Amino acid sequence: MTTIAEWLAQLDDQTRTTLWIFTVGSLTNVSCGLIGCFLVLRRMSLLGDALAHAVLPGLAVAFLLSGSLGIGYMFVGALAAGLLTTLLTQALHKHGGVPADASMGVVFTSLFALGVILIRRFASQVHIDTECVLEGLLDYVGLNTIPVAGLELPRQFLSIAPVFLLNVAFILLFWKELKISSFDPALSTTMSIPAGLMHYVLMALVALTAVASFEAVGSILVIAMLIAPGATAHLLCDRLGRMLWVAAGVGVISAIAGRLLAVQFDTNTAGMMAVVAGACFALAVVLSPRYGLASKMIRNARTSLRIFSEDLLGMLYRLEELAVQRSLGRGEAVQAVGGGLLAHWELSRLIRRGYVVSTADGVRLTEQGRRHARGLVRSHRLWEAYLVEHLGLPHDHVHAPAERMEHYIDERLAREISERLSDTEVDPHGRDIPAD
Repeated sequence: MTTIAEWLAQLDDQTRTTLWIFTVGSLTNVSCGLIGCFLVLRRMSLLGDALAHAVLPGLAVAFLLSGSLGIGYMFVGALAAGLLTTLLTQALHKHGGVPADASMGVVFTSLFALGVILIRRFASQVHIDTECVLEGLLDYVGLNTIPVAGLELPRQFLSIAPVFLLNVAFILLFWKELKISSFDPALSTTMSIPAGLMHYVLMALVALTAVASFEAVGSILVIAMLIAPGATAHLLCDRLGRMLWVAAGVGVISAIAGRLLAVQFDTNTAGMMAVVAGACFALAVVLSPRYGLASKMIRNARTSLRIFSEDLLGMLYRLEELAVQRSLGRGEAVQAVGGGLLAHWELSRLIRRGYVVSTADGVRLTEQGRRHARGLVRSHRLWEAYLVEHLGLPHDHVHAPAERMEHYIDERLAREISERLSDTEVDPHGRDIPAD
């Protein structure tokens, strides 16, 4: 049986490098995306941005004191800087009277600027590659390897893989606590779940994930991975479990598609991964089944069409009440509800559905259309009576609101309204209220 080491050795250099880029990129994106979901739910996306920037001076100080690029030293420095950022942000907000967003902006930009200065000032002493810190070196992931159990594993893989496992383990072990403290911190405290402690642990994981991701995607591009997958999943899901899976999927798609596009356009892989993540978010904004712009436009269009058709039915019913002896011409019917292409379309659709029949003389209601129109007129007049009896509105002020409300009153609500009225036979204008 071929071992993993033997299988990897059989691959050519380009294929092996591409495979490691896919693996490290996916682990990085999924690690950031899982933690980012909770930042999005807590409305702390900017704080994730702040931490990803503000850990830079912590890294620089750790480098200066230790002279080492080890993940342990980096984590201690990043954790200290991350906790300092959180404490300073809350102190400015609570004790300084500074708005939360402004305090985050002041703290993280100041600390990030300090980190950039320290790195540029002392980079030659501790061998810090500023391009690595800011942009990442994912394209060269296979060049710096460390032998582990007979396998040559990239340094970036050994940095991000434990963090990925830690993030997954933390979510699984503290699933209930994370869920409750994210959606309802007050309830969390009532149930003896320390919401504050969960907050600081989550911030520590954000700092650790950012540090582990720096060598792969850099301190700037890691922000996209902390926010974009979670924000995309939030638009597509209403359940936390599904949200985490979708965020992980977006991370993997960003890694694979980002690498392929980077090769195609000869550009930085980490940057292209962030672009793909942003494109996924843009698609979710437009195409999300519930919250997308396209779905909202479709729902609004359907509502407009329904209102047009119901206005047509109601108008034809009221003409029958007035004992109009002739059928209404199609043009007259369309103009009665404002005219336009939508009115023409809906009148044709009502004819096809059997609510209205078209004759040589014009259009009139069928029995099916009459039943539907009777319910609309009943809702309209019940609501008028309710506004007069319970809200004291004048008779001449109730028609317009009832004309809008009639399209949203179902049978259950109509029965409840009728039960609250003293007279369900006649509306405030003296017209009969159709029977149920």
